[in-house]
Amino acid sequence: MVQVQPDETESDVTMNDGNAYSPDEQVILAHGGGGELTQQLLAEHIFPKLGNPLLDPLTDSAILDVPAGRICMTTDAFVVQPLEFPGGNIGHLAVCGTVNDLAVMGATPKVLSLAMVIEEGLPLATLDRVVDAIAESAKQAGVVVATGDTKVVERGRGDGLTITTAGVGVLPDGMDLSVSRVEAGDAIIVTGRIAEHGLAVMSVREGLTFQSELLSDVAPLNGLVATMLGTGADIRFMRDPTRCGMSGLLADLSEATELSIEVEEDAIPMSATARHASEMLGIDPLTVANEGKCVVVVPEKDVELVLDACRSHPLGEHAAMIGRVVDATPALVELITRSGGRRIVQRPYGEELPRIC
Repeated sequence: MVQVQPDETESDVTMNDGNAYSPDEQVILAHGGGGELTQQLLAEHIFPKLGNPLLDPLTDSAILDVPAGRICMTTDAFVVQPLEFPGGNIGHLAVCGTVNDLAVMGATPKVLSLAMVIEEGLPLATLDRVVDAIAESAKQAGVVVATGDTKVVERGRGDGLTITTAGVGVLPDGMDLSVSRVEAGDAIIVTGRIAEHGLAVMSVREGLTFQSELLSDVAPLNGLVATMLGTGADIRFMRDPTRCGMSGLLADLSEATELSIEVEEDAIPMSATARHASEMLGIDPLTVANEGKCVVVVPEKDVELVLDACRSHPLGEHAAMIGRVVDATPALVELITRSGGRRIVQRPYGEELPRIC
């Protein structure tokens, strides 16, 4: 059930014609008091956009019809700054990030929970755009927000808005997309151009503009994943390269399998704008987060089948095979550069682009 907890302090509320409102059209602490303003916030800004048969009863828990078999569950918190960026906002991220974590397991996402912590002073117009994005992304992914929670905190305590989501999906019998199935000789595919999300967020922070617009790639991947799985290809492993980007994902894969990975720099799909932006900012694009791409490991025999499936889908237009898993020790990830040299690809030590999701 969506509940709003009161805070310890109160804010002044102006009354006009019997209706309570913030003079600056902002969220105020009184919106978290559980009274009339709480109901107004929910009735005017949340429920009309997210309402559905599971959420509408507003019981303490949503009642789900769970099919026999296995389910997947995931949870994530979103603290991106700024809240809005070219190509999306924190609402898109909250839905797509959770849907994608289910999809790359081979699950069909079904329902989400959604918790928002809103800082006093957030413009109601911003909240409306975020909730619109949540509704839009949920519709695109074919999921519903079944339950949720809303809190309002004092200025300086909430970073504008943070969102936590959890998702449940149905996992077909026999589905196993795990590192244990990866073998030497397997091919590595990425479903599109990398580095766009993190660089789009960073461009706003740094006040950078480019001749060609740099947009976040945030999108729900379950449709693309279903298209790939529908080919019958022997897909061994999938993951979306979010924080730490491709470098973190490939390093994790190499470490878990105790196999090496060779990646061809020339084969990695990247827009000219993203390449120039990463050079300008001094950032390795392999370490930059993505929110609408996934990495897929398949046997060599299935590469073209999977690539054709990707390219038939709007989110997989620029899919490419970028490398191979090799039986070489010590286990590491090597980038074969355009000049023919080799460099080791490692996880970044810290976080080059804070708050990208």
